[in-house]
Amino acid sequence: MEEEVVEVMKKSSRASPAMSSTTHVHSPSMVDSAPKTPKSPFATRFMNTPLASPMKKAFENIHGYLEEVGRFTKLDHQDAWLPITESRKGNAYYAAFHILSSGIGFQALVLPLAFTNLGWIWGIICLCGAFMWQLYTLWLLIQLHESESGVRHSRYLKLAMAAFGEKLGKLLALFPIMYLSGGTCVTLIMIGGGTVKIFFQIVCGEGCTLSPLSTTEWYLVFTCTAILLAQLPNLNSIAGVSLIGAITAVAYCALIWIVSMVKGTLPHVSYDPPKGPSEFTSTFCVCNALGIIAFAFRGHNLVLEIQGTMPSDAQQPSRLAMWRGCMFAYLIIALCLFPLAIGGYWAYGNSIPPDQGMLSALYKFHQHDTSKLIIALTSLLVVINSLSSFQIYAMPVFDNLESRYTIIKNRPCPRWLRMALRGFFGCFAFFIAVALPFLRSLAGLIGGIALPITLAYPCFMWVEIKKPKIYSINWCLNWTLGILGMVLSVMVVTGAIWSIVAQGIKFHFFNPQ
Repeated sequence: MEEEVVEVMKKSSRASPAMSSTTHVHSPSMVDSAPKTPKSPFATRFMNTPLASPMKKAFENIHGYLEEVGRFTKLDHQDAWLPITESRKGNAYYAAFHILSSGIGFQALVLPLAFTNLGWIWGIICLCGAFMWQLYTLWLLIQLHESESGVRHSRYLKLAMAAFGEKLGKLLALFPIMYLSGGTCVTLIMIGGGTVKIFFQIVCGEGCTLSPLSTTEWYLVFTCTAILLAQLPNLNSIAGVSLIGAITAVAYCALIWIVSMVKGTLPHVSYDPPKGPSEFTSTFCVCNALGIIAFAFRGHNLVLEIQGTMPSDAQQPSRLAMWRGCMFAYLIIALCLFPLAIGGYWAYGNSIPPDQGMLSALYKFHQHDTSKLIIALTSLLVVINSLSSFQIYAMPVFDNLESRYTIIKNRPCPRWLRMALRGFFGCFAFFIAVALPFLRSLAGLIGGIALPITLAYPCFMWVEIKKPKIYSINWCLNWTLGILGMVLSVMVVTGAIWSIVAQGIKFHFFNPQ
């Protein structure tokens, strides 16, 4: 009888791993230092039974889940002090608001200018190709936001440094990012301030007795309003501002292209690409047109920052919500940009004004045959969208300025200093807008400089970080797109400079008109 009991115990110990794993080895130091508390005999006997095995597995699964959550929430302690990552309560809706507000803007108004040099067929092909290309690189950035070690790259510059090294990453990405953010804010002051002036003239009317402000003074009014809104603490807190900006962007795009198409084409409209004095000039004009299209899809320098405002864990990583928000936002962007570019070129052809594009065309060609209410409403919507876009594009600059302080002092930036830094940046952008008012004519050049940020660097960073198998489809695709993006950037910058030299720009310093 005793032999049968022993045999049953051996079989049950083989069947239940919990029963065979009750022996633990401790080092002598641990045994000596550990407090000797009496163990419950009931607990010891219970944990050695087959019933305890599922419970032990459950505890092990919970422990593994907590470790996985910790892996996704590994953060730098300074992230809680900086405006981009100060609040991680964002979601897919907030991301869509930010992307729509920044993705549709004044750069969309000049898209028909690209068609004047590319023509119908190549204009549509290049527009579709650029849209699909930048959507792919956007997906790459979203996937690269969270590394396997748990570090979240909540800034484009940090991801570039992780992929290319600290020195090379700064060299490649710092200037284009700051140039794109700061240059966009300067241009928004010009667009917003100039449009406020037009709005005032329309509302006040010809018999207005009020003395009108100068263009510089309207720039100042816009800048003061933008600085006031910039006092919102972090990127997540401006979600409401971005929602208003998104609504106004969609509204004024729809108004402009609907009015233009309802009014029909201009008399004697021409769609023939202008012929330059030489083949080189025509070629460089085409490159400049590609830069305008690339500039219309800028904004990748903000994607990682927007994703950094989202929470992330093992079951719901931030890339899922971010991609949902991006897909919705870019569907709306496509419904705005494509009709604006194609409809605007159909209505005005080569007569589109180079300054502000479709907005100037609306004022120039339909000011007298369109209701003043519609024109005034369009102007007001452009101003509101410019104010909201200013907040998003200025946020990386604010974050970079405050990070200098937190690194040196190892503490959060005080409120008074944060207000001073944001006011200083707004005043500096205002100074550049007044001193260099011709920057609005450099959309092609700005697009060429920012093009690697959008089309080339994400492909190279994917190869460096994910390390796909050499000569695989993934490896070849990203290397091809990355090299093509760099070559295209050089061509666009060269073409923009050549167009400036050949066609000329009125360099009027400190004299905005």
